[in-house]
Amino acid sequence: MTTALLIIDVQNAILRGKSTPDRQPIIDAALDETVSRLQSLRDEAHRAGAPVILVQHDGDPGHRLAVGTDGWAIRPELSPDKGDTVVHKKSSDSFFQTDLADRLAERNVTHLIVGGCMTQFCVDTTVRRAVSLGYDVTLVADGHATADSGTLNFADIVAHHNETLDDFDAGNARILVRPIEDIRF
Repeated sequence: MTTALLIIDVQNAILRGKSTPDRQPIIDAALDETVSRLQSLRDEAHRAGAPVILVQHDGDPGHRLAVGTDGWAIRPELSPDKGDTVVHKKSSDSFFQTDLADRLAERNVTHLIVGGCMTQFCVDTTVRRAVSLGYDVTLVADGHATADSGTLNFADIVAHHNETLDDFDAGNARILVRPIEDIRF
């Protein structure tokens, strides 16, 4: 089994302007903590020789993640290192109309360790799709982030998805949710 680290949409403006002025600094601080954990996990993947794949959302002109803008850029803490792969997408599903599956097949990947943004959209959709395609997935419980929604705060959304996705399966493939401290390559 070959394991790869998949980091989804950790871009400069991923959560910019997604909350009220009083909540935005709290969300930004939580995102910074998540990015720090993902950076440590990426460093561990590099030391272990595991493939690292960064997914970057390509927004249309005027979108906060519009291609070529500062908001679109991958956060500097996770900028691609030599040997890392960047996959570009235009929808929540990192596999939809991308070369992600081909990139994983080139490396004989069967297991994905996943973190990134936004929990209820791109992270959720991608991990469910991965399992339906036959990949085993470990979702990093403290390695994905989002903004508040109209009725839930970001911490509740993350907790809900961790609970909902743990032990989710399709055929023989399964999602397990584990904290970063329990993840090894």
